[in-house]
Amino acid sequence: MTVSVAADSARAVPQPVAAPLTGAAIFLVVTVNLGVEHRAAVRLFCSDLAKLVRAVGFRDLDGGLTCVMGFGSDAWDRLLGPKRPAELHTFREFGAGARHAVATPGDLLFHIRARRMDLCFELATQISAQLAGAVSPVDEVHGFRYFDARDLLGFVDGTENPAGQAALDAVLIGPEDVDFAGGSYVIVQKYLHDLAAWNALSTEAQERIIGRTKLADIELDDAVKPTSAHNALTTIVEGGQEIKILRDNMPFGQASQGEFGTYFIGYSRSPRTIEQMLENMFVGRPPGNYDRLLDISRAVTGSLFFVPSATFLESVMVSEPSDEPARSVASISDGSLGIGTLKRDPRYE
Repeated sequence: MTVSVAADSARAVPQPVAAPLTGAAIFLVVTVNLGVEHRAAVRLFCSDLAKLVRAVGFRDLDGGLTCVMGFGSDAWDRLLGPKRPAELHTFREFGAGARHAVATPGDLLFHIRARRMDLCFELATQISAQLAGAVSPVDEVHGFRYFDARDLLGFVDGTENPAGQAALDAVLIGPEDVDFAGGSYVIVQKYLHDLAAWNALSTEAQERIIGRTKLADIELDDAVKPTSAHNALTTIVEGGQEIKILRDNMPFGQASQGEFGTYFIGYSRSPRTIEQMLENMFVGRPPGNYDRLLDISRAVTGSLFFVPSATFLESVMVSEPSDEPARSVASISDGSLGIGTLKRDPRYE
C-alpha cells in the first residue's frame, strides 16, 4: 500500500530535478574558497538562485531554463551546519584491475538545462559573476543532445528513465528523512571514450556490451544478453522491485582534440542505488563479471551531492550556522507552496 508523506513534509517544494530532457546543458562544479566572507557569499546566493534563473529565463519563456544546485558532504558542514541529510557522504570509489571510479573535488554542483545553449551559458556566466572570489572552478562541461537522444557511442541513452509520478517517487526524499523531504541525491561522473576502439567492434559486439539493439533501441532477450551487459549490471532489484534512478546524461567533446565523452548525472532518493550500480560495473556482479563498456571508457571525475528542496535554499541564512540543529525546513509553511503527494520510498512498499 502506498502511504503519502505527512502534510508538513509535502510543503517542501523540490528543485527541478525531474525537469524534461533538454537540448543543451552545462555542468559546473566548484569548490568554496576558505574564509568566512566566502561562505557567507555562497549562503546569500542560495536564496538568490531562483530569482537569477527567472531573470535569465524571461528572455525566452519557451526556453525551458532550469538550474539545480547541489552540495558536497564537506561543503554542507562548512556552509549549512551539523544537521545533515541522512545519507550524505563523500563519493565512494570503486575499482578492480585497471577500472577505477575516481573521486574528485567538488563542493557545489550547478546543473543548468535549457533548450538552447545560449540560455545555459548566460546563466552560468551570471552564477560565476555573483560567486566570483568566493568559489574556484573545478570542472565545466557543455553537453549537447546528440540526434535522437543518443550518446557518442551511437546508442540511445536514458531509455529506462521513469516519468511523471514514478520519476518523483524515484528521486525525491519522503518520510525516510523527513527533515530533508523534497530533496534528492545526485552523482556525477565524466567518462571519456576510446571511440576508435569502440568503432572497431562489430555492431553485434557493441549490442552485447550495452544490452540493447543499436538502431531500434530494443532490449536484448535474456537468452542472448550477457550477464555483463551494461543494462544488466545497472538494473537494481530489491524485494522483487526494480529501484529506478533518473538520468540526464549528455554527450560532450572536442572533435579536433579527439575527446569524446559522456557526462553521467543520476538523481536518486538514496545514493545507495547508484553506488550499487557502480560497484556492479567496476567490480562486477559477481566480482570479475564487470561492465565491458569500461574497456573503452574511463571515469575521470566522480562526486556525490545533496540537492535540498527549493524551500530549503530560499530559507538559508547568511550568518554562520550554529551547532544547534536547525528546525525542519519541511515545517515551513506557505499556502502557495505545494508539490502534491510524495510517496513512501518504493523500496519498502
